[in-house]
Amino acid sequence: MNVSAALDLAGVRTAAVVVVGEDDLAFAQRSAHRDLLRIVAVPGATRVNTSVIDDAGATTKINAPTPPISGTAWLAAQAAVTEACTELGAGWVVISGTVPAVDDAPASLVDVVQAAARGGRRVAVDTSGAALSALAVDPAGIALMKPNTHELAELIGTALRTIGDVVSAARQLRARGVGIVYTSMGADGVLVVSESGVVHAKAEARGLVNTAGAGDASLAGFLVGLGGEGGGEAALARAAATAASWGAHAVAQSTTILRTLDDLPAAEVTRDPDAAVELTEPAV
Repeated sequence: MNVSAALDLAGVRTAAVVVVGEDDLAFAQRSAHRDLLRIVAVPGATRVNTSVIDDAGATTKINAPTPPISGTAWLAAQAAVTEACTELGAGWVVISGTVPAVDDAPASLVDVVQAAARGGRRVAVDTSGAALSALAVDPAGIALMKPNTHELAELIGTALRTIGDVVSAARQLRARGVGIVYTSMGADGVLVVSESGVVHAKAEARGLVNTAGAGDASLAGFLVGLGGEGGGEAALARAAATAASWGAHAVAQSTTILRTLDDLPAAEVTRDPDAAVELTEPAV
């Protein structure tokens, strides 16, 4: 939902397929972004995540477990994705957030990726845990994968202490079939590795208020910056800059969903960054 809301701010036609508990349908239908939602209703309540923000700007995230859903609901969500893609003439399908278990078994995203690819759409993946690990084993059809440094370290099985470590790990992921690996590195900015080269971008936030949703805003910015172009060097540099700028903008706001794109901080872009630079937040 956060990705779609940010894209909507930029004037991009978008829709968000979301699984919502029946107990919370009225709340979802009152949402300011209700026109973007394609709701798949399931029994019970919706998962609730809580962010606690202290006076120093530190964010503590308390994420509730994701309730399992039925196989029928999972198929309905897949059908809603296909329907939204047809309605919008979508160029991208973004898989983001936590993937629920289906009938006590991990949900497979392979069918979603393959269906999108068959329809000529590019797929961006920004999930975590078992779902991300499963897709990373054989990522055929995935145009863009967005791990953070800790997720990338886990996928490759190595510690990441420098920019060079991140580049090496991203290249290993690309070798499996991912088109673009975009790694979010927190305070260290974003790093994009593709066939066209390596681009680093960083923007200074005007304040640190809330980190929740910053990754979603950053991904939306990347897609907006990339536009309808492929992975050329100029497009990637622009996309990395937009991603860093939107992410830095997001952490300065108290809300999880971006409310405005006014006064975005400028991003500094570096092609082929110094591999020896140490990460502020290493993944070990």
